Amino acid sequence: MHEINPPQDIEQLKQRVQIIAGMTLSELAVSVNISVPDDLRREKGWVGQLVEKVLGATAGNKAEPDFINLGIELKTLPIDKKGRPSESTYVCVVPLKHTKGLHWENSLVKAKLNHVLWIPVESDKQIHLANRKVGMGIFWQANNETELALADDFNEFIERISLGEVESITADQGNLLQIRPKAANASVVTQGIGDEGQFIKTLPRGFYLRPAFTKKIISDWRSGTQ
Repeated sequence: MHEINPPQDIEQLKQRVQIIAGMTLSELAVSVNISVPDDLRREKGWVGQLVEKVLGATAGNKAEPDFINLGIELKTLPIDKKGRPSESTYVCVVPLKHTKGLHWENSLVKAKLNHVLWIPVESDKQIHLANRKVGMGIFWQANNETELALADDFNEFIERISLGEVESITADQGNLLQIRPKAANASVVTQGIGDEGQFIKTLPRGFYLRPAFTKKIISDWRSGTQ
């Protein structure tokens, strides 16, 4: 596999983003000498991992932004044929036990969303995976209003988890953020806090951004109001 060195600064990262815009996933895969799977049913994270390799992201599964030295998180954004996000965007794992003293300002969610590079990728199932194209990347940072809304969602979720209400949190709750199960199947469990403060077995959860939110990021960028 051909390894790409991490970008030295944001200008170098921007140059790489411009170079890959319009390329197919097959062309990106060839550039780092990896093969394209037939589909994503057993390779759900493959597109994101490919783009990480091509752009030189280094964090892997570490609890920090993908471009560690730049403080920038990389998120691939599957889009439909109308250019709209086709699914929620995973941010990070939800802490279900150690929530004391945890709030927006010291959260991994804030660290991950402080500065994001969004890479749109075609997700239309009528286009073969190898032929799907990458769009122009969007460098994004939340304005004050958006950050306050994200903070409100996060702090409310953490308070409910601390009070033992994790089992009653649904994907319908939260304005910009949502919490959803994050496991390969229902047999994967972790520890959480029960309604009487006891540890319970529950499904792992993840923080996700709603498609309506990422759709607005794209439309703001296209209209020049970002």
